[in-house]
Amino acid sequence: MDEVVAGSRKPATFNGPLEAGLRAVAVLGAAYPRSFDLQRLVAFDYLLVHTGDIDGPSSLHPPAPLQSAELLVRRKLVQRALSLMMTRELVTREFGTEGIRYRAGENAAPFLSSLESDYLKALKERAAWLVNSLGGYSEQEFRKVMRRFFDHWVEEFQAAERSLGAE
Repeated sequence: MDEVVAGSRKPATFNGPLEAGLRAVAVLGAAYPRSFDLQRLVAFDYLLVHTGDIDGPSSLHPPAPLQSAELLVRRKLVQRALSLMMTRELVTREFGTEGIRYRAGENAAPFLSSLESDYLKALKERAAWLVNSLGGYSEQEFRKVMRRFFDHWVEEFQAAERSLGAE
């Protein structure tokens, strides 16, 4: 799923709005009729491709150095992705007492059923597993799961600093 970034000819492998949008639609489609806020969708975007890190199915993407830091750069990407998916009625945005939440749109189910590549089938399977495993967690329960990643992230950065000679 490489794309050429306008003018730079630099690949944006799996991290453009379209790819993140596909991941969001997969999660929201698996969760329908439930909805999630942006923060949960940002975390799910990370967890969806790293399910092996939380004792789920094997991860779709291989481990990378400092991969937990991916969480820091995903918020803006997921916002752009949701906006893109809303233009095609794959995602809807709702305003309520719980704040802004996102739900699978009218076209999400037919769109998801049309995806047939092995990668996208695996993505949909992991989205269903992720929603079934963590979708019903309260904010407190979910924060506890995410704290594991934060702790690991701190360890990764400390190891990187030591390898660079920082103290």
